Amino acid sequence: MMTAGEKDYIGARQKVLCIESATGVCSVAICSRDSVSQIRESGDERAHSKLLAVYVKEVLEAEGTGAAQLAAVAVSRGPGSYTGLRIGVSLAKGVAYGAGVPLISADTMESMYHSLMLTYPEYARQEDEIFFVPMIDARRMEVYHSVIGRHGSVIGEVEASVIDTSSFSGLLARGRVVFFGNGSDKCRELISHPNALFVADVFPSAAAMRIPVFRSLDAARFEDVAYFEPYYLKDFLATIPKKLIP
Repeated sequence: MMTAGEKDYIGARQKVLCIESATGVCSVAICSRDSVSQIRESGDERAHSKLLAVYVKEVLEAEGTGAAQLAAVAVSRGPGSYTGLRIGVSLAKGVAYGAGVPLISADTMESMYHSLMLTYPEYARQEDEIFFVPMIDARRMEVYHSVIGRHGSVIGEVEASVIDTSSFSGLLARGRVVFFGNGSDKCRELISHPNALFVADVFPSAAAMRIPVFRSLDAARFEDVAYFEPYYLKDFLATIPKKLIP
């Protein structure tokens, strides 16, 4: 339960800096409870290392506010790219610590679900049995994914799976399944069930973090700035480029 001081704090500050870096999309936004007032995004190679800090500076300046006036700093916690998550979380922790404001983490899969709803609102009006499977490419035939129900409830926790022709057969037998995210192309190639739907051009965005982030803000679910680590899901494995192998 929130203290009176925490309620006063949240009520007085209604803007959150959202940072999304779990995939190849570099995305930063200033979000309020009902809208997104500033956003910068890029899908360029190595955008996280080149642009993430620049975008944070730009959106704060465009909003006419300083980090110390924010309600919180929010960051996508993963799963996703090891390097992208590390850069995003390090920057978010630095801004939150320097400004003396709380740090919030948002599940990347849940943010992807809200991104789908923002892009294709007709799915929110479905009354039949339908499931949503956000997917992030984890290389080769493996993906990170979760399963989300019609009203946004999490049915299947985040996991890493190797995709084959029998993947999600039990779920597909129950109703329509919407696959989306940059890992869904692997399913498109192998899954031909009539209940399988594939939606392109849905990616994690700082704008889509708004709903889960404000839920966490209202509940005062804050991360420890000193000890918080992103959810990598799998251990990072450094590899040697083939051209350097003797």
